[in-house]
Amino acid sequence: MGEHVIKLPDAGEGVAEAELVEWHVAVGTLVAEDQLVATVMTDKAAVEIYAPVAGEVLWQGGEIGDTVAVGAPLLRLAVAGEGNVDEAESEADVVVAREPPPPSSTPPSPAPAPPGPPRAEGERPLAAPSVRRRAREGGVDLRQVRGTGPAGRIGHEDLDAWFAGTATPAAASGRVADTSIEEVKLVGLRRRIAERMSLANARIPHITYVEDVDMSALEKLRGLLNAERHEGQPRLTILPFLMRAMVRAIRAQPEMNARFDDEAGIVHRHGGVHIGIATQTPAGLVVPVVRHVEALDLWATAGELARLTGLARDGLAGREELTGSTITITSLGALGGLVTTPVINHPEVAIVGVNKLRVAPRWDGRDFVPAEMMNLSSSFDHRIVDGMDAARFVQAIKRGLEHPAALFMED
Repeated sequence: MGEHVIKLPDAGEGVAEAELVEWHVAVGTLVAEDQLVATVMTDKAAVEIYAPVAGEVLWQGGEIGDTVAVGAPLLRLAVAGEGNVDEAESEADVVVAREPPPPSSTPPSPAPAPPGPPRAEGERPLAAPSVRRRAREGGVDLRQVRGTGPAGRIGHEDLDAWFAGTATPAAASGRVADTSIEEVKLVGLRRRIAERMSLANARIPHITYVEDVDMSALEKLRGLLNAERHEGQPRLTILPFLMRAMVRAIRAQPEMNARFDDEAGIVHRHGGVHIGIATQTPAGLVVPVVRHVEALDLWATAGELARLTGLARDGLAGREELTGSTITITSLGALGGLVTTPVINHPEVAIVGVNKLRVAPRWDGRDFVPAEMMNLSSSFDHRIVDGMDAARFVQAIKRGLEHPAALFMED
């Protein structure tokens, strides 16, 4: 028998470290060759780690949320044959091992619950996150469950007793104040989002400009195009029209399609318009990128938009799909509210926010008529973009949306 160490691989593009976000195996697990063992998060994307050999997990090189350097050991496996480490390395790994052996598969029998209330009024029930989650899913108020662990800690065996009907609930006395506090560690994508938002707010002086747009003509055109689209063509949303309007506005103001290296003091203006689409996923907010929108027609833009956001929501978007944007759109759809204050996707200099579509009265010069209105809430890096330029940019987008025929004209 020998030992094989699995190290954090080099993901390329200058990545020097990654955050450990999920273990798919535990100490004592028998691992097959090519089995998924861990997931790490670089500053670009999630990376899955697979076992190159079969063996038994002897040691794990970190806890969820830890940062691991490229080339550092992740797992140590007992394998048939010589393995890839010598005895000295094996002993060193044992010294730094932090994970205890797996618990016995036979759960302890719950201790009998003594009579009386489970805890003093207002006292927070002690329980692990997994116990709290199980109680929440089962509709159990942990304040009513007696814990048999140290200091009255509630374990899974106490929940087992509760579900079996052998635990004694506290006497009901009307509504009870919930004083519980659950600690949730930010890891993986959620931590990356927090870091990027903090960076953007700390380093970018934002200016936000809000304008209302009459979408009535565009909505009529969109309905007509959707009704007559060919088989295989995607259904058009507002976003492809907005993206076309942004391309036309950028032709007049190329400084909006830029990334600012504030450490070097250099603005990189891009010829290609690569629009990031802020997309909500089960794991958190990601920004897939529709590249070279200036070279796409309306239908091609819609198709690429659907493809990329679908990959993002399914967790299948890779580094290529999630990097390289030069300007971003953020939209909350029907929940978009009337006004938002979007945070710029650092190191870009502008972000266009879409608010919800609504019917509102609009003066046509003679009378108030119902119109389909939508606000654009857009933020700009005030170090690079003056307020007047921000207003001109949004007004140009507004003209394109209110007169959608112009979006199909060649300059």
